[in-house]
Amino acid sequence: MPTELHDPVVALMREVARDIVMPRYQNLASHEVSEKAADDFVTIADKESEIRLAEGLSAILPEAGIIGEEACAADPAILDRAGDGLNWFIDPIDGTGNFAVGKPPFGIMVALADAGTILAGWILDPLTGRLCHAILGAGSHIDGEQVYARESGEKLPVAALAVYFMSEEERADIRRRSEASFQLVDIPRCAAEQYPRLVLGQNDVSVFARTLPWDHAAGTLFLNEAGGRCQRLDGSPYVVGDRQRGLLGASSPRLWDLAAERLFR
Repeated sequence: MPTELHDPVVALMREVARDIVMPRYQNLASHEVSEKAADDFVTIADKESEIRLAEGLSAILPEAGIIGEEACAADPAILDRAGDGLNWFIDPIDGTGNFAVGKPPFGIMVALADAGTILAGWILDPLTGRLCHAILGAGSHIDGEQVYARESGEKLPVAALAVYFMSEEERADIRRRSEASFQLVDIPRCAAEQYPRLVLGQNDVSVFARTLPWDHAAGTLFLNEAGGRCQRLDGSPYVVGDRQRGLLGASSPRLWDLAAERLFR
């Protein structure tokens, strides 16, 4: 089923990027940007994008529920059914903080899961048109070409650590642990960019504290299907709706084991 859905899902995402997201890029009025929480922004483009995506995905697969970031912001109870049955997950603009100030990266993310198991995921970069997608058991692709995750080859593995949802004590601990073992780089504050960086050999390791499904379902599948590894910090799989915290992603199983040992054991 996910293979048959691919073309209509991609057509919908590209339509939303063309008609809703890009016309608003670097063209937002001050009243079209608001703060949902501290350092957590939403724009009119997020809201309009999610509405169009929800309508389109419902038409493509009517039997699936819809769980979108902005709908959950308005009604957190929607997230309670994330692991129940067949559901679409929508991040209408991932990296809204970047989008709101008129800079890259940002992306549109869609995933399909059944009872918590991720079946398919799509990540679109509206600026470049790059499309990353993965289907469970069928590998990962960028713009239609199958891709395989690769290490950066740097002497010290390149690590991008998203620690802003950690406590101050947790942040200090992970930074201390990483100093001798990793080359730390800035995070893009955009999971739609971070996951491709792990597959493309730009980054080797990423840590995420908050793991909401619209941010991570598509990327986790994309990285795992490419031959990298993305799992909970204890090595268990990422299951949509399990409400756990923490994900460790790496461009290879070898580097995942290294990072888990150095950072969390």
